[in-house]
Amino acid sequence: MSGILEVQNLVKKYGDLVAVDNISFSIPEGICFGLLGPNGAGKTSALEAIENIIKPTSGQILYKGKLRDSGFNEEIGIQFQETAVLSFLTVRETLEVFHKMYRKPVDLGKVIETCHLGEILGQYNDRISGGQKQRLMLALAIINDPVLIFLDEPSTGMDPQNRRNLWEIIKTIKKNGKTIILTTHYMEEASYLCDDIAIMEQGRIIAAGSPSGLIRQHARHVTVVLPAGSIRNSLKRDSYAIYEMDNFIEIQTDDINSCIQDLVDSHVDLAEMTVRSPNLEDVFIHLTGRRLRE
Repeated sequence: MSGILEVQNLVKKYGDLVAVDNISFSIPEGICFGLLGPNGAGKTSALEAIENIIKPTSGQILYKGKLRDSGFNEEIGIQFQETAVLSFLTVRETLEVFHKMYRKPVDLGKVIETCHLGEILGQYNDRISGGQKQRLMLALAIINDPVLIFLDEPSTGMDPQNRRNLWEIIKTIKKNGKTIILTTHYMEEASYLCDDIAIMEQGRIIAAGSPSGLIRQHARHVTVVLPAGSIRNSLKRDSYAIYEMDNFIEIQTDDINSCIQDLVDSHVDLAEMTVRSPNLEDVFIHLTGRRLRE
């Protein structure tokens, strides 16, 4: 097992509580690696141990094949899920303050261009929108020209358009040769950005691989989605996995033709039916029995 970062038998305990239970994985250089799991799965503890914020109970974390030393902190960037910046500073002033904190920062103009901050440089930090603040936080995470970047729920609270814009910025950063470790509650985000994924549950990694590989292995079925009121007659429920969610019913099947024929035979109204191919959300439901964002 080799990579820019290697996690070997990592354990983190808080008293009798085992938050991270003997996990191991390796991250190749230049990829986006996603660490997924519901609240309480151990993601944050694992990430903070890897970031050198908290001390592991046991296990090793290797960076470039060696135990982390004082130079590790100089070569990483972190975008925390919640970060406070001084409200009486402008965006430009904030960037300049952080720029002076590092020995070898990246060109400030390049950071501003990459994170699309040019139009808000004169605004005070407490007057920018949530999406603008997330782009500022991302800029602060890359201002030291890091080799390894940690993004903890980077698009939380963003509307769909701003989220998509942030994804493109992250894609650009990765194209510049950076390695990214991402946590997210958005399966679409993980599918779009991540080359490899590890799914955590109760402190352990329960599945790992590429998004497409995980889908092939754990979610080969097709999902038929219908309004809850569409199915009034009995359906062969023992033939399918059927989930009731909000005002919709999801039917999972390995044979879409037979499923639709059964629906027709049961006189189900198919006018508002949608059919979708398996995705990471289906993988997560299959492995954990619940959705990631529950």
